[in-house]
Amino acid sequence: MLRVAVIAFVAACSGSPGGPAQLTKIDQPTTETLEHDPVESADILNREPVANTAQIKHILIGWNQSGNDGRTDPRAQKRTQKDAQDLIRAVMEQIKQGADFDALMKKYSEDPGSASSARAYTVSPEAQLVIEFKQLGLRLKMNEVGVVKSEYGYHIMKRVE
Repeated sequence: MLRVAVIAFVAACSGSPGGPAQLTKIDQPTTETLEHDPVESADILNREPVANTAQIKHILIGWNQSGNDGRTDPRAQKRTQKDAQDLIRAVMEQIKQGADFDALMKKYSEDPGSASSARAYTVSPEAQLVIEFKQLGLRLKMNEVGVVKSEYGYHIMKRVE
C-alpha cells in the first residue's frame, strides 16, 4: 500500500457531451492510505506535478461496473474489470511498440467526446475534469503515457503539449 495525498472532492457530471466529468469543488487536502490499481501508473501518480497546464489525449476503456453517467459504451457493458485491465495492458504494449496514439484512440476509446476526433483536452488545476484525470495529466512529461482509473473507467493518457 502506498501513502498518497488525496484531494477530497465532490464530483458532478457536466451535462456536456464527451470528456471526463467535471469537478465542482475541491475541499481541504487529506492524507489516506490507498492501494493503487495494478494497471495504474503509480510511479507517475506519486511524483509532484510537472506542469500547470497540459494538453492530454486519452483512451477511455470502461467495464460493466464503470461509467455511471448513462453514456457507457456498449463495448464496456460486455467487459469485466479484469477484461478491461487485460485490454489496457495490450494497448500499452502497442504504444510501447510505437503504434500511433491517435489511431489507437479511434479504435479503442469509449470517450464520446474525443474517440473519433482524437482531440486533446486542456488539463489544469481549474479544469472541469475528474480529479484522477487532472492528477495524472499534470504529472505526465512531454510525450509520456500513463494510466489512471476513475469512476468512468481506465484512462490511457498521453501528454502532447
